[in-house]
Amino acid sequence: MRLRSFLLFLCFSSSFTVQAKEQTFIVEGLKSPAQILVDSWGIPHIYAESHYDVFFVQGFNAARDRLWQIDVWRRRGLGKLSEVFGSKYIAQDEASRTFLYRGDMYSEWLAYGNDAKRITESFVNGINSFIKLTRQQPELLPAEFKILSYFPETWKPEDVVRIRSNGLWRNITREVWRAQLACSKNLSLAAQWKKLQPNWKTKIPVGLDPCVIPPKVLDKYLLAKAPVNFNDSISIASVADSFDEQLGSNNWAVSSSRTTTGRPILADDPHRSHAVPSLRYISHLNGPGINVIGAGEPALPGVSIGHNERIAFGLTIFPIDQEDLYVYEKKRKGYRYQSDNEPFHIITESVLVKDSEPVTIEMKFTRHGPVIYETKRHAFALRAAWLEPGMAPYFGSIEYMGATNFRSFVAALNRWGAPSENQVYADIDGNIGYKPAGRFPKRNNWDGLLPVPGDGSYEWDGYFDMDTLPIEYNPARGYVGTANSMNLPSDYPIEDFKIGFEWSAPWRYQRIMEVLSNDTTHSLEDSAVLQRDYTSLLAKSVINRLPEISEHDLNLLSNWDFQLSSKSAPAALWAVWYYKHLVPNIKMLIDPYGQRPQGSSEIDSLMVLELLDTPKGKLIAYEALKPAIEELKSSLGEHPRDWQWGQLHQIRFSHPLLSLANQASKKEMEIKTYPRGGSANTTNNTGFSSTDFEVKSGASFRMVVDVGNWDNSTMTNAPGQSGDPKSFFYDNLLEGWANDESFPLLYSKEKIRENLVKTINLIPAE
Repeated sequence: MRLRSFLLFLCFSSSFTVQAKEQTFIVEGLKSPAQILVDSWGIPHIYAESHYDVFFVQGFNAARDRLWQIDVWRRRGLGKLSEVFGSKYIAQDEASRTFLYRGDMYSEWLAYGNDAKRITESFVNGINSFIKLTRQQPELLPAEFKILSYFPETWKPEDVVRIRSNGLWRNITREVWRAQLACSKNLSLAAQWKKLQPNWKTKIPVGLDPCVIPPKVLDKYLLAKAPVNFNDSISIASVADSFDEQLGSNNWAVSSSRTTTGRPILADDPHRSHAVPSLRYISHLNGPGINVIGAGEPALPGVSIGHNERIAFGLTIFPIDQEDLYVYEKKRKGYRYQSDNEPFHIITESVLVKDSEPVTIEMKFTRHGPVIYETKRHAFALRAAWLEPGMAPYFGSIEYMGATNFRSFVAALNRWGAPSENQVYADIDGNIGYKPAGRFPKRNNWDGLLPVPGDGSYEWDGYFDMDTLPIEYNPARGYVGTANSMNLPSDYPIEDFKIGFEWSAPWRYQRIMEVLSNDTTHSLEDSAVLQRDYTSLLAKSVINRLPEISEHDLNLLSNWDFQLSSKSAPAALWAVWYYKHLVPNIKMLIDPYGQRPQGSSEIDSLMVLELLDTPKGKLIAYEALKPAIEELKSSLGEHPRDWQWGQLHQIRFSHPLLSLANQASKKEMEIKTYPRGGSANTTNNTGFSSTDFEVKSGASFRMVVDVGNWDNSTMTNAPGQSGDPKSFFYDNLLEGWANDESFPLLYSKEKIRENLVKTINLIPAE
């Protein structure tokens, strides 16, 4: 045990102080002495005497807290798993290598700004310095390396930006599915299963035979984006794409004229798959020319969500269509392009394999991108904006985290490539703003919703200028906000600028706008409460369409306040009824032959509402209640008063090596399970599988910023900051997060020292 009760008391007490622990490292590569001050919640506050030392220490600290996580991230991204884990990972290594950035590195570094390369060099030198220390002091090596019997490898700066397979990718899965529907003469089903917004009707590109696209065309693509599975052999079935329907984010900024503080408030909570350790890591970077705090990817320098001394910023996915599948007619040793035969560009590499001989792999490329599948007559390649210079996921924040006003922030966003994002902004002068960012391909003669021939008739005509994307600055309503749903202005010229037509469901966004529009005196607590909000506007919309529901629902749903709280009986009935019984049956009205999108079991909720407006749809909904009630009686008991949504809907953070650990390590790795409220369609996003309702994704990181009074800001990051199961900070934030609590995001050195639990001194080696 970690003396949890005592330390939790310490964490919540501002008056109780103990002597902070102190640790000193002699560090090669560091130019001047530096310090890491770790506060009660595990946030590292880094102080260095030079600009580049700041990032050196950030890399050193990332390795100190997350070495195994970032090592696996690097090996997976570079296609080097087989080297240490064995032959079952060869296919995944080949897939990852297929999607590496292979262009000119000068153009790559320049795309991020003049300082990006030196910052990254400093960052990886910090990582490598800690790795070297683990050789000298084996006790510093995380237990995972011992369980798997290998040692971490040192990094090169280009490793950070060449890896592209960690981004949230785009719509190629739906392109393939639409092609399958087109082959079966049922393309119209696509717009019913997934509503296109703004309203749009696609068509089969001239020259495309959709029937030549094989079912397994995306196997390599899906495997490249799959997490590393340490328990079983990797299979495509285990990584089938779910379209990331339940992933996304919320963010908003409220003007000083509408807040109780008289200062802007900015909130952000990205939604990702839950993992141990968490996918985001909070850091505070302080040195000459930089004083920024917030969350970023552990393996990247800088932060992408947070604030500096003048501005705050937060992001959510803005779904620009950045991918296309190209279909080629094969000719001799190449493919037909215009009137000529164009040869494949072939790259051959050797994959090192643990306890075996190296394996040679051959990767083919066309002028559009990597070949991901071949048949006897056809080749299929992916064109992706994120494979071009300046598109390493989230790395663009290197430029904007130092902005000082909206003009410089927007200018920095011009360098942001991927993933495409909604950015909200607030500053100490009282201004707020909104700007999406991301590389935006020009498709002059098609809409990007289906694969296209690779013969030259469908080419990207470069990229649109960022000025073609919407922008808001100090809107009269006094707030801005996004939640991945369609938020283009009503007069946006979509025919000229075909950004994309596939957006998340509108329910989170509508709830955020509903609260902000009614709240003229918005407080920090109001933002925190909105992040934790369990109101289901989807449930409200469904039930309001069923006037006779009281005859079937045991008086639960008809008298419900639409709150998906963990202790709610109506919420339990709603979830089992809607997801397991209503949706599977009602979708048969439009899809009787089960031609659903690959990996997706859920029809678009907007389409469900349309079907519920029909007599057949209503009848299906009513009839689905009886088996849902019987299922709940069987699983939760005969008496509805005893049902609780949280009995079905629980979060289980599981370390990826739990099954491989010995009993002592397993005890340290195991994390308590907690009931959760919400769903993927509530502001408090808790995405789940409809088979067992276990929470799979959501807002593990949350931030609410009091702009200008920075120490008043709050955050959480579940399960904790550290990847070390022996550390108190491994899961110290989980219970509070599960109970919808937040913790201080301290910024001033005075407040940090008041809540200091550990000082790490770094001294340059002579």
